Amino acid sequence: MSEEKNPAEELNWDELKPQLIKLGLELGPLVLFFILNGRAGIFVATAWFMGAMVVSLVLSWLILKRIAVMPLVTGVVVLIFGGLTLYLQDDTFIKLKPTIVNMLFGGVLLGGLLFGHSLLRYVFGDVYKLRNEGWRILTWRWTIFFFVLALINEIVWRNFSTDFWVAFKVWGIMPLTLIFSFVLVVPVLNKYAPSGEEA
Repeated sequence: MSEEKNPAEELNWDELKPQLIKLGLELGPLVLFFILNGRAGIFVATAWFMGAMVVSLVLSWLILKRIAVMPLVTGVVVLIFGGLTLYLQDDTFIKLKPTIVNMLFGGVLLGGLLFGHSLLRYVFGDVYKLRNEGWRILTWRWTIFFFVLALINEIVWRNFSTDFWVAFKVWGIMPLTLIFSFVLVVPVLNKYAPSGEEA
């Protein structure tokens, strides 16, 4: 009678570890932002959020030896709009940050598609192998998702309290992204992988 393998033993921790580090570096500043907003207000939270983003990018470079495009662009926008928030003492700017970032990502992907290029291939081509149609479908789905996130952010910050917006930004966007990934991204990775290999 053969022993059943523990699923934890089948995980490749060498591959999983960088992803867990990356997730921690991206979530850390957001969680800090949420905690400090509740304790000290939006302006103190914004100042610490800016600092935490810089630390996160530096640690990403030191630990992972690279900084991904999306966190880098997000970090730059956080510094710009966070700086405006603190300088003008107007939290509108930090609330606009997710809208600007998502519109920027969606606009860049849409521009690539209009010129017949899937820019996701240049970002994730070394991680995922897909046929051309798969890259096109995946890029369209991410493009629409980024625009939807921008719209949701606009609805939330304009119609709800600052505390609700911060909570949604930290605890709402990640679940939405995970659901989107499992429902609309993973099937494409599997269906359009070359030679029928599963992603």
